Amino acid sequence: MTRSTLQKFSLVTSTVVASCLSMGGLQAQIQTPAAAPRLVIADQDTSGPGGSDMASLLVLLQSPQVHVLGVTVVTGDMWRDEEVAHALRLLETVGRTDVKVYPGAAFPLVRTQEWTRLNADLNGKVTWMGAWRESRHVAWDEVPPLDEGAPVTHAAEEDAAHFMVRMVHEYPHQVTIYACGPLTNVALAQRLDPHFAELAKELLVMGGSLSPKTEAREWYNLPRHEFNFWFDPEAASIVLNAPWPKITVTTVDASIQTKLSGVLEALKGATSPAAQYLVRYAKHTGTSDFAWDELAAAAWLDPAIILHERQVYMDVNLVRGPGYGDTLTWSDYDKPVLSHRLVHAQMDVDAPKLEVDLKNLLMAPAPNAKSPRALPVK
Repeated sequence: MTRSTLQKFSLVTSTVVASCLSMGGLQAQIQTPAAAPRLVIADQDTSGPGGSDMASLLVLLQSPQVHVLGVTVVTGDMWRDEEVAHALRLLETVGRTDVKVYPGAAFPLVRTQEWTRLNADLNGKVTWMGAWRESRHVAWDEVPPLDEGAPVTHAAEEDAAHFMVRMVHEYPHQVTIYACGPLTNVALAQRLDPHFAELAKELLVMGGSLSPKTEAREWYNLPRHEFNFWFDPEAASIVLNAPWPKITVTTVDASIQTKLSGVLEALKGATSPAAQYLVRYAKHTGTSDFAWDELAAAAWLDPAIILHERQVYMDVNLVRGPGYGDTLTWSDYDKPVLSHRLVHAQMDVDAPKLEVDLKNLLMAPAPNAKSPRALPVK
């Protein structure tokens, strides 16, 4: 290219750029492709109807940023088979039956209901026992009548752990494992394939408790107690020590700074199936008014919700005594020789921002929804 030609090319280029800028800038002239959806497996103890487990699934399903690869179910707040039915019915309600439900572990790896009840006589009672609470008279493989009506769809034939392993191999380093129940399914996947954790993009957990400032009796005398870790301590330890690229833990400390009553009040006039489902079935009294799993999901979508986190080494107490299942943490200066994983422990929350985000998500139509199945008439 000659000097004269180069000068002419520069002049033409300058004219085009100036023209674009006068019409709103170069960015307005270029069609930027939409960002790829964030891939997630939602591993949950999907008790229902309503409640934190279900609301957190709705947060993920309602987000246009997210592609939920599947819902994997583990016994926790209720028994697995009943939880599977609640999850299927929720997906029908919001028209997302394209998302499959994968049954997982029915029991913890080691802890048993009988031993736990005997241990309570020796070491003190536990406030929340989930599927094992004495007020529930449902067998582990029994599905009682559901308030929201029985599902007409069915769970997948593949089990949760094998599905998880298959997905991280199909989408290496792209899949977030969102684990907001006991960690039995995730531990089984790691034991099936030692490459499972390292092939995932990250692990997001609702679990653990460090030093929550609360008068709630569940933590007042037991600040390191948290149900998801407590229900299957061995699974939690396996998962926390696996080679994940990143681990983020939404702690009790963070969740108890939130309230859901304002969100549920705002949803009363909304017409979206998600809002109507929560208005009818969600409770907002006592510990049910805290955003547990919802906070974990919303903060994954909008990290600005978290004001402060601590980077700690985390594990779970496996000694069969009063502290069995308690959260253990260390810093660099006092950690044991064992190579524990560094965890991003969420500690402080912008509660008003969380409330706004939840309202906006839950009031909107569900992306990709097809033929929502209405709730039963009262």
